[in-house]
Amino acid sequence: MSSLKTIPLTPYSTPKVGAGGKTGTWRIERPVINYEKCIDCLICWMYCPDSAIIRTEDDRVKIDYEYCKGCGICANECPVKAIEMVREV
Repeated sequence: MSSLKTIPLTPYSTPKVGAGGKTGTWRIERPVINYEKCIDCLICWMYCPDSAIIRTEDDRVKIDYEYCKGCGICANECPVKAIEMVREV
């Protein structure tokens, strides 16, 4: 069985400032990662439609809230439910 860790770091999309500016202000909920539950499977990184989940060099993930629109796909796809959608304040 192949590991997701073999996915290369490049090529991949990165968010860019477009005509609408940075899109993180559009959301009403934001994903929060519980790193104690996270198994570093990178599924959230693969499914994020906005490339707002960043893969770090040590194969951890972090969320770029300047571009995350709060769609919740990452939380829905997480196999261990390590991502929770919380209301923006």
